[in-house]
Amino acid sequence: MRKLIHRAKIVNEGREYKGSVLIENDLIKAIYTANDNFSIPGGTDIIEAGGRLLVPGIIDDQVHFREPGLTHKADINSETRAAVAGGVTSFMEMPNTIPQTVSLEALKEKHERAAESSLCNYSFYLGATNDNIDEIRKADPEKTCGVKVFMGSSTGNMLVDNPDSLRRIFAESPVLVACHCEDETIIRQNLKKYKEKFGDEIPVEYHPAIRSREACLRSSSLAVRLAEEFNTRLHILHLSTAAEMDLFDNTIPLEQKRISAEVCVHHLWFDDTFYQEKGNLIKWNPAIKTAFDRQALIESIINDRIDIIATDHAPHTQEEKQKPYTEAPSGGPLVQHSLLAMIELSKQGKIKIEKIVEKMCHNPAIAFGIAGRGFIREGYKADLCLIDPDKRWTVDKDNILYKCNWSPFEGQEFSASVEKTFINGELAYDRGRINEYIRGEPLTFKR
Repeated sequence: MRKLIHRAKIVNEGREYKGSVLIENDLIKAIYTANDNFSIPGGTDIIEAGGRLLVPGIIDDQVHFREPGLTHKADINSETRAAVAGGVTSFMEMPNTIPQTVSLEALKEKHERAAESSLCNYSFYLGATNDNIDEIRKADPEKTCGVKVFMGSSTGNMLVDNPDSLRRIFAESPVLVACHCEDETIIRQNLKKYKEKFGDEIPVEYHPAIRSREACLRSSSLAVRLAEEFNTRLHILHLSTAAEMDLFDNTIPLEQKRISAEVCVHHLWFDDTFYQEKGNLIKWNPAIKTAFDRQALIESIINDRIDIIATDHAPHTQEEKQKPYTEAPSGGPLVQHSLLAMIELSKQGKIKIEKIVEKMCHNPAIAFGIAGRGFIREGYKADLCLIDPDKRWTVDKDNILYKCNWSPFEGQEFSASVEKTFINGELAYDRGRINEYIRGEPLTFKR
C-alpha cells in the first residue's frame, strides 16, 4: 500500500521541479525535491518516472455521463474509463438525465449508481426548475457540488424562465449556483429567421449566429446582476465570447470571488472556421464562435478572468449527430482528450503548463471547496497523473474509449500522452490498461 513516484518533473502550485512523491494508502505521505536526502521505506513499490510530468488529477466540473435514461450514448462506467485514460480523477455531473436530477431522491440514486460503477471520484448537480425551490433549499452543502440552472434552451421543464423562480434560486440556494447562460428569446428569434430561409437543413456554420454572442452576453449579464443583488456564489459555465470577459474580476484571488468563470476545451481549440470540416461534431451550446473570441478566451485564462477549464463532455451517437441541423443534438465527448489538447496548446506557446494545472486541477478544488484534492500536497488524496510529454499518438477509432466511439479530435496527432492515472492512491490507468476494479469516492466540500 506504499508507492513512490520517483524522479518526476512535478508541476504544482505554479512551480515545475524535479522530485518524488510518496503515496501511502490513499494519501500523499511525503513530497521530496531532487536535492532532498531521503530513504525509501522498505516494501515500497517504486514507480520510476524518468523525468516525465507529474500533475494533480484533473477535476472536471462539467460533464454529462447520461446515466440514467440515456445510456445508449454513455454511462458512468464507460465515461469514467475514458476519463482515467485522460488523467481525469474527479468529475461533477449534470442533471439533464432521464429522469432529471431535480429532487434529492434522484440525487441520492445517482450517488448510488456511481458508487457501484465510477472509476473516478464523483459529485452531482441538483437541477433547478421553475418550481423545485423547496428541494434546492434542502441541498447539503457538504455533499452537493452545486445547483445547475439552465438559463438557455434545455429539455423538459429544466429551462428556468420564470423571473420570480430565478430570483428565488439566486437568493435561497445554500450551494453554489452554476449557470448555462444563453437568452432563450434571442435564440428563438434567430432560429425562426434561419428556418424560414433554410428549413431544417440550416448549414451548421450558422449555429453561432443562431446561438449568438448577444444571447450569451445578455444572459450572462443577468446572472451576474442577480448574483450581485443576492450575494450568490455564482459560477458561469462554458463561456464563449470576448464580450463576456468584461463581466469578471481578475483583481482578487479566486478564494475571495463570489462570481467565477469557466471555459471549455472546445472553445479554446476550435473556432468557426472548423464548421466546414467538422460539421455537427462541433455543434455545442453555447456555440463555438470566431477566432477573435477564441483568442480572447485564451487571454482571459492567462489574466485570470477565467478561473476554470472544463469539458462539458456531452456524448451523442454518431447517428444522432448526422441528422439535419435542427434535429442534431448539441454536445460531444471530451474527457479522454481534454488534458492532452491543453498540453498541445501549451507546446504551441499559447498557455503555460503551470497555468493549465492551475485551471484544471487547483481552481476547481478552490472554487467548489473540494476537501483534500486538486493539489500535490502532503495529506491530500493521491489523485495524480503521470504524463509522457514526448510520446506521440493519433486519435482513432481503435483508441477512443467513449461509448459513442467518436471524437471531434479523431485524426488529430497529440505529441504527449497520459501514461498513468492514480485514483486515491490506486493505479487506475497504466499505458493503455484500465484497472476495472477501481472505484472512486464521493467528493466532499468545505463550505
